[in-house]
Amino acid sequence: MNEFIQALEQIQKEKGIDKEIVFEAIEASLVTACKKNFGTSQNIKVTMDREKGTVKVFAQKTVVEEVSDAALEISPEDAVKINARYQVGDICDVEVTPRNFGRIAAQNAKQVVVQKIREAERNIIYSEYKSKERDIVTGLIQRKEKKNVFVNLGKIEALLSPAEQVPTEQYMMNQRIKVYVLEVKNTPKGPQVLVSRTHPELIKRLFEQEVPEIHDGIVQIKSIAREPGSRTKIAVHSKDPQVDPLGACVGPNGNRVNVIVDELAGEKIDIVVWSSDPNEFIAAALSPAKVASVEADVEGFTATVVVPDYQLSLAIGKEGQNARLAARLTGYKIDIKSESQEEAQIHEDYAEDDILYEDTYVEEE
Repeated sequence: MNEFIQALEQIQKEKGIDKEIVFEAIEASLVTACKKNFGTSQNIKVTMDREKGTVKVFAQKTVVEEVSDAALEISPEDAVKINARYQVGDICDVEVTPRNFGRIAAQNAKQVVVQKIREAERNIIYSEYKSKERDIVTGLIQRKEKKNVFVNLGKIEALLSPAEQVPTEQYMMNQRIKVYVLEVKNTPKGPQVLVSRTHPELIKRLFEQEVPEIHDGIVQIKSIAREPGSRTKIAVHSKDPQVDPLGACVGPNGNRVNVIVDELAGEKIDIVVWSSDPNEFIAAALSPAKVASVEADVEGFTATVVVPDYQLSLAIGKEGQNARLAARLTGYKIDIKSESQEEAQIHEDYAEDDILYEDTYVEEE
C-alpha cells in the first residue's frame, strides 16, 4: 500500500486533490463495502493509516454494566482489556478486520481515487470556464446535432443553441470561431458551457480585444444596438480630449473595425460618438444619414428629427432598420420627418391657428 500512498501524493500535486479528502472518502466507501460483503449489523468504523496505507475495521460498541446486545455493547471488563481508559458510557473500538479485507480495500480505494480524480478535473474545468462568463473565447466547430452547434474550446465542448446562432452565418466543421460565454453550469454530468454569437456583449468584447484605447479604459463603449448578422450601432466616448474615439475604433485604414467585421461574417458596424446632449447624440445615431434638426423631449424620451428630403429613406433605413437601431442605441422614441413634411405640417398648423382665431373673433363680435 506504500505505492498507493505515493501515488496519492502524486495525484495531490498534479490534480490539486486534497489527500485527506481522498482518505475520508475511501474510509466511507469501505464501511459500505464491509457491510455489503460481510453482512454485519454492527456499527462499523474503518480507518486507513495515512503513512502506511493499512486498513483496519472496528466495531463500535457502547460500554455498559450489563450487555444485552453483544453486537452493539461491551462490558467494562472486556473494554479495559482493549484500553484501560474506557469507562461506562464510552464508545469502544473493537477491531474486527476480516482476513481478506485487504483485497476489498484495494478495489474500493482504486474506485474512489478514480472518482475523485474525475470530480477534481470537472471542478477545475468548471472553475476555469466559470471565470470566463461574460467574456469571449475562441474554439473550433466540432459537430452539429439537429440544430445545435458544438464548439470545442480545448478542454470542453460548448453548446451554441439555435437561439444564439446568427441566421445568416454558416457554421462549418473545424471552422475557428469566437463566441460569447453566456453561462457555465455545473451539472451531474459535468460542466456545461453555453455560448452565443448574437449577444451584443460579443461586439463589446471584440472591440476590447482590437482597440487598445477601449481595453485601457480611455475610450468607453456607452451603448450598443445590434441586429445580429445585419447591422450594429455602437456609441463611444473618449475620457481623454486628445484621443478621437471614432478614429481609435476604426483604426489606421479601417484595420481595427475590419477585423471585427470579418469575425462577424460581414455584419455592418456603425460607430458613432456619444454625447451627453441628446440632440447631438440622436443626430449622430442616425448616421450615415445627415440630420437637419433634432428636438428631444428629455422627460418623455421622445424626439422629432427633421432630415433633408433626399436623406429620408437613408435615415429610416431598409425596413426601418436605421431608425430602429438609433432608437435602441439612444433610448429615445424617434419620429423622423423630411423637411417638406415638416413645412407642410407647419402650414397646416398655421391654417388651424387662423381658423381658431377667426372663430374667436366672431364670438367676440
